[in-house]
Amino acid sequence: MKVVVISGSPRRSGKTQVIMKYVFEYAKSKNIDTKFINLSEGQIEYYRGSEEEYNVHTKNAANDIMDADVWLIGSPIYNSFFSSALKNLFEYINYKKTEGKVAGMVILASGNIGFVDVQTLITQLLSYFRVITNPKAVFLTTESISGNTISDDEAKKRLRELVDDTLKIATKLSYD
Repeated sequence: MKVVVISGSPRRSGKTQVIMKYVFEYAKSKNIDTKFINLSEGQIEYYRGSEEEYNVHTKNAANDIMDADVWLIGSPIYNSFFSSALKNLFEYINYKKTEGKVAGMVILASGNIGFVDVQTLITQLLSYFRVITNPKAVFLTTESISGNTISDDEAKKRLRELVDDTLKIATKLSYD
């Protein structure tokens, strides 16, 4: 099974990447064929149309997403929405190559507000791609992060459960 972990924040010092690096390391311990796309590295170009030529990082990220069986997506909440960098990344994805994939999501906010709204928006986006979404998203606040580590053990447990549950859903679907 191929897994891709996506950190959807464009901020270089963003807390989303701290969480998603943890998710990546845990997912990789469960499934060796796991790749990490970190939008804060600034290598993904802005989408300018299908006829344009894009750099190798952008092409590789799009191919990694389309090739993966499982997507583990993390996004911060910006202005009651998921990050525009994440939306930009999905402009490169061909919906004809994504049907039946499975996704889990992590949503990060500075306070306890807007989680379900953003979960709904990401789920709607994934529905366009015909991706099956794990209904148990993980909602975290920035308080669960201290420096460059997750300081909340309960948050770590919930992130591991998200990975395990999403991989389990994908495994069950692959037998059908």
